[in-house]
Amino acid sequence: MKLSRKESTRRRHNRIRRRVTGTPERPRLAVFRSQHHIYAQIIDDAQQHTIVSASTLEPEVKAALSSGSTCEASTHVGKLIAERLLDKGIKQVVFDRGGNLYHGRIKALAEAAREAGLDF
Repeated sequence: MKLSRKESTRRRHNRIRRRVTGTPERPRLAVFRSQHHIYAQIIDDAQQHTIVSASTLEPEVKAALSSGSTCEASTHVGKLIAERLLDKGIKQVVFDRGGNLYHGRIKALAEAAREAGLDF
């Protein structure tokens, strides 16, 4: 039986989440990619609390981009999430790619966050 793409992503995500958890010292950078947008959250799993978030739906990001579904948009969101987290005084995170393959928009977001100063 062949699984759908969505089901395969969900299964990969469940496998990843068994090992990847965020702590107050090293929170989790969770990425969700839809067909038209990309979302990133920094999550402390111990307190079940979102520290900061960024997405292509924010007005400042939307104004700078023509589309939310490009690598350029992902790069913008990666830089933005890193800036917001560095303002909170946290430099290290654990990367949770959300079951998506480390390619394209996911890779662009991760590399932009690294270049902006995050360590993972």
